[in-house]
Amino acid sequence: MINYVGATLEDIKKMQLLVAPEVQNGIILARNDDEIATNIRSYILAKRQNELLGFGALHFHTNKLGEVRSLIVLSEVRGEGIGKNIVIELLKSAKELKAKKVFTLTYKREFFEKLGFNEISKEDLPAHKIWADCIKCKFFPICDEIALIRTI
Repeated sequence: MINYVGATLEDIKKMQLLVAPEVQNGIILARNDDEIATNIRSYILAKRQNELLGFGALHFHTNKLGEVRSLIVLSEVRGEGIGKNIVIELLKSAKELKAKKVFTLTYKREFFEKLGFNEISKEDLPAHKIWADCIKCKFFPICDEIALIRTI
């Protein structure tokens, strides 16, 4: 059985190990331990017993707009619905917190479209998103990620 739970500070090391290959490939932005710790309440983890299978975070940019970010699933269990369930948990949290919309930047358009997200122009995203996060990306400013948004 897979449990979807909030992250703890003790999970950070396993989270960093899981995400490392995607960070190295430029698929997910690197976040140091301190940054993860500062935002630990934003993360939802998928665990089977003590094994970390995946995680994602919900980050807020305004009082109405959230972002699904750092979504990762262990390669051996991709396609089993774990990523979908993580996003569903993050969307539930966004709704509970009264967000109106949630966006993501991704290379996995079809995955998010199946969850009700629709493509938008990156220019429609808050400018501080670009300067706070995207500037850290090794592909900046030549970004080929797709921006998608969903109304809650």
